[in-house]
Parts: sequence; C-alpha cells; structure tokens
Amino acid sequence: MGLPTPGTNKLQVLRAIEEGWQAFCRAPWPFLLFEVLVLVVSAPFAALLAGGVVRLNSPEPAFVHPIAAGIGLVVGLVGYVIVALWGAVGLTRAAWISLDGQKPSFAQFTRWDRAASGRLLGSVILLAILIGVVGVVATLIGNALGQVNAALAALPAVVFGVFYIWLLVSQKFLLQLSLFGVKRPLETIQAGVSGVNPSWWVVLWLAIVEAVVHAVAALFSYGGLFVVLPVVICTSTAAYRQLFGSQDHTGILKA
Repeated sequence: MGLPTPGTNKLQVLRAIEEGWQAFCRAPWPFLLFEVLVLVVSAPFAALLAGGVVRLNSPEPAFVHPIAAGIGLVVGLVGYVIVALWGAVGLTRAAWISLDGQKPSFAQFTRWDRAASGRLLGSVILLAILIGVVGVVATLIGNALGQVNAALAALPAVVFGVFYIWLLVSQKFLLQLSLFGVKRPLETIQAGVSGVNPSWWVVLWLAIVEAVVHAVAALFSYGGLFVVLPVVICTSTAAYRQLFGSQDHTGILKA
C-alpha cells in the first residue's frame, strides 16, 4: 500500500499539537533522558569539530599540528553526524510509537538503525545539493543581468527566496518521510512536494507555530529548548500522519 493520494487528507494544526503533546506526555522522562544521552555522546565530537575549525582558521602558532587538527575535524564531523542521525531516528521512532498509544521503551529510543539513518542522511544531502544548485544558478543569472541593468540583478535573488521558502515548507516532513514513507532520497523529495502542496499554507502555518514555540522556549534558555524539541518532533510526526497516513511503509518499527 502506497502513500495517500495528494490532497485526499487534510491537516488540522490544533489537533496535531494536541496529539503531539499527548504523545510526549506518555513517556516524558525517556524522551528527556535520551536527549541527555545524545548530548553527552555528541559532546566530544562537537569539541573535536570546533577545535579543528578554530585551529585551521587561526594564523597564530598552536600546540596542535594542522594535520592533527584536520584529522580531528573529520573525526568530529563524522561522529557528530552519526550521533545526530541516531538521535533524530530514535526520537522520531519513539514519537511514532507513542502516537500509536503505546509507551516507548528506552531500548526503542537507543536502537541504531543503519538503513533508516542512511535514508535520512541521503535525503538531507540531496535537499542541500538542490538548494545549492538553484542558488548558484540564481547567482550566475543575477550577475549576468547586473551587467545589463543593476535593478534586474535582484530579480533572481527574489525568485530564489520564494523558491527557497516553498521548498523548505514542502520538505517539512523530510524526517518522517525518510524514516516511514519511502526508501529513496529522490522519492522522499518528490513525496514531500506532492503530499504537502495541496495543504501548503496549512503546513506553513504549522511551521510558524512551531517556530514561535521554539522562540518562547528560548526565553527559558536551554531548559525550555530541551523540552520543546521532543514535543515539536511529536507534533510534526502527528501532522505527518494526518497527511500521509499512519502506516510504516519502510519497516523501521520491525527492524
């Protein structure tokens, strides 16, 4: 059984928020403890990454050799990405289980899923490439038009800005589609566009609400953001299930 036909399902933002909060409340401590675990595991890699960047961009002599700094940067980057994928997959898998009315176990948070992580990484890379290519094309066109008329140089930037906003909203559920929807990055991008476009303005409203929640949480420093992250993931996953259905198409829950 494939994904729902675009436009057949409607998104109710308030319902998604309510369902997301209820899902978080079914297992608040496992959600928060897993976040702590992810932060602790990622901290050494983040330190290596930051130290490598600072050393390689510093003109002053340092105790760390540039080659060692470069190795540390690569190890830090790779390790940080792996831990970030592990955290994103674990939180989203648990959110899905909780939305099904069950309390996720800590083992379901921490289980490493190589296939799901690979799909998510591939989708993120493909999206970044797409944005980068369109940005380069817009810059080249803008430079060419600027030689003809300075006023025309801004036109490609405006078009790119509109495209960028449209694309980011259409890929609002990239995480959930990569894990539960389809198995190929290109199909993930396509499914996001076809599934979100009929409800694009409602999805934009959901994104704005989540951004406001993040901003309010930031007023309470890291503690507020710490609680908000799993709630937002639960809310986004609930919204995804409204638009795309609650079937696991990739078998991530059985892996």
